[in-house]
Amino acid sequence: MYDVVLLTLGSQPDAGCDSGCGVGCGTAARPKADCAEPVRVPVLACRDALVAAGARVQTVTARSDREIDDVLAQLDGPARPDGLTWPDEDGKTRLVVATASDGQLRAVLRRLVRRYAPPPSRRPADLADNRTLPDLPAIGVLPLDPGLVRDTPGDGGALPGDLAGRLGLPRDPAAVAAAVLNGPVRRLDLLRTDAGSVTLDGALLGGADDADRPLPWRGRVEVDDTVLSAGDDPLLACVVANADGYARLAEVQLVARPDPADGLLEVAVAVPVVTRSWWRGQRVKIEVRRARGRAAAVTPRDGELPFLDDTVAGTLTRKRSWWVEPAAWGVYTH
Repeated sequence: MYDVVLLTLGSQPDAGCDSGCGVGCGTAARPKADCAEPVRVPVLACRDALVAAGARVQTVTARSDREIDDVLAQLDGPARPDGLTWPDEDGKTRLVVATASDGQLRAVLRRLVRRYAPPPSRRPADLADNRTLPDLPAIGVLPLDPGLVRDTPGDGGALPGDLAGRLGLPRDPAAVAAAVLNGPVRRLDLLRTDAGSVTLDGALLGGADDADRPLPWRGRVEVDDTVLSAGDDPLLACVVANADGYARLAEVQLVARPDPADGLLEVAVAVPVVTRSWWRGQRVKIEVRRARGRAAAVTPRDGELPFLDDTVAGTLTRKRSWWVEPAAWGVYTH
């Protein structure tokens, strides 16, 4: 039977720094003890279902990258002759990540990538030609809000993303436990970035005013050898999509059929185009330009560019690149 680690992150959506709760945990301003949180009900229910099925279960709440890394070390394989840290393909330890948002799931995947991706100078011969990292260990995803129904970004909702729901993964804690112990693994593409992070669902670039209307910006947008914008057009939005979380912006369909398992990313830009006619006068329509490929890059031209990446907000001031790692990560499913 399996050993299962049930991992919960701190209350903030992204453990992006060494203070996983995002509020100075472990500092004089906020001692780590102040960050103590009760174990959530779905975690307890999943634990009980795993134990009832015969699994040995460990529950961990991680509030820093270091604590996440301590959990992931349990997934390491045996020592390799080349000295690389590699996941155990036949391991009996399985990981369940309890997530309150896509950003928390992304935080764990980012640490997996940092742990197992070899440096370019030590690329092993057994690594696939189209990948920079090995198959990452499969993950069980336990939504902490099992009944969550989420509108797509741009519809005015403020709830966290629900990638698990869009992928059709089990949501009930008992069903998650059954999938982790007995279900198949679905392999999914992963987007790596030149900023050292990862994207699971997608990134939406562009800001909005107080009335939630898109603010035009300029930037160069490239997908492989295709240029969607050379930096001269006003853009209302740009989407780099792996899945469909950012497929729509208000009433505009940005990306058509993003598939998180096809080995390609899909990129779209929304461009306002002014048309004139003598009977209708001046009108503005939205032109959507799309392209699919293995890599994409966005270079802003107007200073800071706001973005959401797997629900985590940030600003971009220089070129950002994404590339596809086909089938690099996996999830336990029904």
